[in-house]
This record gives sequence, structure tokens and C-alpha cells, in this order.
Amino acid sequence: MVAKKKADLEALVLGLLKEKKEISVPDVAQAAGMLKSDEGDRKAIRRVLTTLVERGVLEARGAARARVYAALTTTTPAAAEAPKPQEGLKSFKDIPLSQESVRLLKYVSQSLQARAPVGYKQDFLRAYEPNKSFYLTDAQRAELLKTGTAESAARPAGTYARNILNRLLIDLSWNSSRLEGNTYSLLETKRLIELGESASGKDASETQMILNHKGAIEYIIESAAEEKISFHEVCSIHALLSENLLGDPSASGRVRQIAVGIGGTNYMPLENPHILKECFQIFIEKLNLIEDPFEQSFFALVQLSYMQAFEDVNKRTARLAANISLIKKNLRPLSFMDVENEAYVKSLLGVYEKNDVSLFRDLYLWAYTRSAQRYSAIQQTVGEPNLLKLKYRGEIQEIIRTVILEKVAGPQVVYRIQILLEAKKLPEADSAELFKLIETEVLSLHDGNIARFKIRPSEFQEWKNLQ
Repeated sequence: MVAKKKADLEALVLGLLKEKKEISVPDVAQAAGMLKSDEGDRKAIRRVLTTLVERGVLEARGAARARVYAALTTTTPAAAEAPKPQEGLKSFKDIPLSQESVRLLKYVSQSLQARAPVGYKQDFLRAYEPNKSFYLTDAQRAELLKTGTAESAARPAGTYARNILNRLLIDLSWNSSRLEGNTYSLLETKRLIELGESASGKDASETQMILNHKGAIEYIIESAAEEKISFHEVCSIHALLSENLLGDPSASGRVRQIAVGIGGTNYMPLENPHILKECFQIFIEKLNLIEDPFEQSFFALVQLSYMQAFEDVNKRTARLAANISLIKKNLRPLSFMDVENEAYVKSLLGVYEKNDVSLFRDLYLWAYTRSAQRYSAIQQTVGEPNLLKLKYRGEIQEIIRTVILEKVAGPQVVYRIQILLEAKKLPEADSAELFKLIETEVLSLHDGNIARFKIRPSEFQEWKNLQ
């Protein structure tokens, strides 16, 4: 989206909030004179609203179709845009941060006005020397290899990813889409990918986004035997991810020829299309020279995100491209599970505005460990038990048991879980996390573990037949 259109929508949103306490996507669309059938316009509105939430100007309430946005109650607009540094730290929860990262986080947590405008710096890419320059230290790469090694035997490229394909398609599609503001739940994503059933009440663009991820991930696995990561492969990943989501269909899979802006940052990507294409080619060349799969993965994530080589869908392309080297080497993939949107955005701001990867690196290291644990066959290595799961063990058991005994059919499972959770009247923060835990438990149900929920095999089979 061009910067001017985003600025116009921001002004419209802020104007509406002077007249109403709360607004929704349809409210903005109506005020802007947009057609109900134009999913591209709805997507643009959601992005602007998400950006304003990330900047601390608005707060989001509710979920899916019931989601509304309200202005934060602060004394001045400046106060709304400038969270205190400690508030920025909260967005990283349990992610260990280096002192370098803490300093960077304090900077990117300031208001836009307090941060200097910057443009694309070619030296950030050109100065990187494969196998001499490193974003990840020797110790970090060694630990990642230890964590990510799935099996000792040599297998054809992509074998491990094929073995966990169904799980990977769901996890990576859901988490990457979630980071873009997609409101599909994990269970709804599973039904869409496995059964082709779209969730009711969701925008068509959200459904398309997840299906596009599925196609792109399958393409990466199919291409795993290729010796190098080509210009064509990265463009093809973008084409698959952006299918039916761009205003200009010809922009899909093509290095952009127009200027673009990014909300919530003072960073302006490169405008000259000829230099951009040259930088993209340099990126591909350097990427293929990197020997360590994790350095290669993180380099792809950083540089593709920073370059903004395409008109849109750049971050999604970067996240999937970061998995190419891991899949080729039969390492556990990076699914970005448990990564919060705000933490991801702030990490990127450090790259955009300071060419500093420290915050993004800390996020990557933590996120990869979380992802690898999900695919690990040795569950004892996961670490400490989930405290929330311990606290609400009875509630989790009761809700899952109710869903099965009531024989709730697949399309209604998510809604029924939400209703049962609301009836518990738990703290809002706990309820949101608990919903994710219950979804994960439901996805993991099989004949061998249903005893935990006091369910007989016949009862489980009757429910499973409805899924």
C-alpha cells in the first residue's frame, strides 16, 4: 500500500473516534465509501488499525467480527504514542534480552517524533561478507544446531519436513498469518488446511492468506532438493503467498517498481526499482554463499524484511524464506509459535531504523527453541511445566470433556470452547492464553491420551466422526 493512502485512512480513523467511542472495520469502510465486496479495501483498513494499536494510539477489544477499536484514554496524543521503556519490555515476556537489545528496545519504544527518519542503507547488505560476517555468534549457532537436529542419519533434503508435513502446514500457516492480524484460530486453521472448510464470520482475505501459506510451504518442501536458493524460488514464494491478495495481480512474484511506505516507522524503503533489483540479486548471491544453515536462515529473515522487495507480503515471504535452509538440511523448522505481534514489530523496527539485529536475534533464538521443542520427540527437554496449564488443569479437562460428550461438530468446536471459557469468568489475560492451550490439547487428542479427560474410546470415536 502506498504511504498516502495509509495516511488518509489513519486520519479518517482518528476523525471517527472523535465522534464515536468505538469503531469497527465496517464503520471505517462505510465512512470511506468503500464497497462491502472489496476485500482489498478491508485489508487496508485492518492494517491501519493494527498499526495504530501497535503505536499505542488505539486499543483492540473483542475478536473476529466482534472486534472494535477505541482510543486509549491518555492525557495527550504524545503520551499515547510513547510507551515507557518498561512497557516495551513487557511485550517480550519470557524472551531473554541482551543489554544491547534492551537499549535498542528503549529507542524503538519511543514515539515516532522522537525517532530519526531513515532511508534504506545499501551498506547494510553490501558490507555483509558471507562466512566472515555473522549475525549469530559461534556459540549461538552451535546451540541452534544442537536444538534443531532431528535425526543423526543423513536423509534426502526435505525428508524431515515431509514427515511432519501436516503439523508444519498448520503451525507455520497459522502463526505467520496470526502475525499479520489474521483472526483464524488454530483449530479453524486445521479445518481449513485439512478439510478445505473456511470458518464462518471470517473475511475472505483471511482464508486466502492461510491457503496461500499452505501452497508456499508445500512449494518450499518440493524444491528442497535444489542445490541453491534461486531468485526465481524467492519470487515464487512471494507469488504463492500473495495470490489474490494484491490490488495489482502482476505485482505478485515481481520485485516492486513503485515506492511503498510502512506504518508505525520512520523508515522509508528504497524507491529506485533498478537499484532495488540489483540489491535483491546481491541478497540472493550472498545468501547462497552462507554455509551455516541458521546464519543463512536469519540472514534471509533480516534482509528480506528490511529490503521490502515486493509491493506487499514482504514479512510473510521473509518468514517462509527463513525456513528454506532448515528444510534443506532436515533441521526442525521455525514456526514462530508463541511470538507476539508487538515483540515481532519492535524487533523489526530495530532493523528498519538502526540496522541493529540484536533485538531480532534474541527473538529468533527464543522463537526457534520454542518451535524446535514442538517438533521434538523427547518431550522431557521442553523444560518447566506450563504454569497456566497447572493452574487451570480442572477447567481444561472439563471444557474438553464437555466438547467431546456433547458431540460438538468440527465447525462449532471453536465457538463452543469460547462459550464454555466465558462461563468460567476467568481473568481476561488468562482466558486468552487458556483458549490457545485448549486448542492445542484438542488438536493433540487421540485414542491413547483421552483417559486424561475421563473419556471412553467409544465416546471419543463418536465425536471424532463429526470432525
